[in-house]
Amino acid sequence: MATQTETKVRTVTKKELIDRIADQTGEKRVVVKRIVQSFLDEVVSDLGEGKRLEFRDFGVFEVRERKARIAQNPKTLERVEVPSKWSVKFKAGRLMRIATEKLSGKSGASAQIESKPDPRVAAFTEAKPNVGARSNVGS
Repeated sequence: MATQTETKVRTVTKKELIDRIADQTGEKRVVVKRIVQSFLDEVVSDLGEGKRLEFRDFGVFEVRERKARIAQNPKTLERVEVPSKWSVKFKAGRLMRIATEKLSGKSGASAQIESKPDPRVAAFTEAKPNVGARSNVGS
C-alpha cells in the first residue's frame, strides 16, 4: 500500500468544489458560490465566538486553548517561551473516518461498520467525474 509520501495529494480549491456542487445540483454557479461562502462565513464567525460546531457523521470543529510552553529553536538550540494561543481542532465523524481509513487500508471497527452499506458513505468515497472548464462569470 502506498504511503502518504508516495501518494500525490491533490488540492481541491473552493472554486472546484463550487463547480462540482453546481453541476450536481443544477443550480447556477453564482448561487452555489454565495451559499458556500455564506456557510464558510458562518463557520468562521461561530468559531470566532468560541462556539462548537457539530456536523453529524462529518465531524466536530471546536476552539481550544493551547497552553504556554517552553520550546527550543532548532538552529540555535536556544530556549524560547511560546505563549498560549487559541486554535481550531477538528475531530472526524463516522463517515469521514470510514472514507479516510480506506486511504490507508485500515480494518477493524470501521470494517464492521462498512459491512452495512450506507448510501451516505458514497458522498465521501465515490470518485466524482472531472467536469470540464466552467465559465468564470460571477467569480
